[in-house]
Amino acid sequence: MTTGVDGLQILPLAITMMVGPQIMSAIIFVTAPQAVRVSLGFLAGVAVATTAGTAIMMGIATAIGSAVDLGDSSDGGSVGKIIQYVLVALLAAAALKNWIKRESIEPPKWLGTLMTASPRKAFTIGLLVILLMPSDIVIMMTVGFHLVQGDDSFAEALPFIALTVLVAALPLLLRLLFAGHAATAMPKIREWMNTHSWLVNIIACVIFIVLILA
Repeated sequence: MTTGVDGLQILPLAITMMVGPQIMSAIIFVTAPQAVRVSLGFLAGVAVATTAGTAIMMGIATAIGSAVDLGDSSDGGSVGKIIQYVLVALLAAAALKNWIKRESIEPPKWLGTLMTASPRKAFTIGLLVILLMPSDIVIMMTVGFHLVQGDDSFAEALPFIALTVLVAALPLLLRLLFAGHAATAMPKIREWMNTHSWLVNIIACVIFIVLILA
């Protein structure tokens, strides 16, 4: 039985994990004075948070599955599928809210403090942008339920975790590979995302809705 988080679905899920303040944090860190050190701290936080969060969600799914039959992942009427449909409704509502309030939505104020962050603070930010972001909680919950429905081990989630960290590392990798050009481009990308945070949030919701329904 397939889990639904393998193959081509893993990369979009990992991308969605980092859409929003998560990737904005990564971009800000590569434009900071201690770019490499703080970026590595941030990546370590993302890795720990994604691993722990996925494990916790899998544990929750296992506990629910032992009390309620989640059913087969291919059964559209199973409890597991119904839970996914509820998540779709919540994401659709979030996307609609972002569209309605697009003129007033601004990026979180704490993003402005990251330019002077230490590696330790960057590690903490890496933890928090994964463990406290509703969108990431939903994604890890979905991964956990897929694993439990498919009777798979936690090892099946490792590619998802690795790809999430890789996506988080892209700004740093681009800076290291294209030092001069990246140093010029990253601040512009950061500014665009700051002024279009509502659009970034909607894109994240839409991508994840498509992944759930696919």
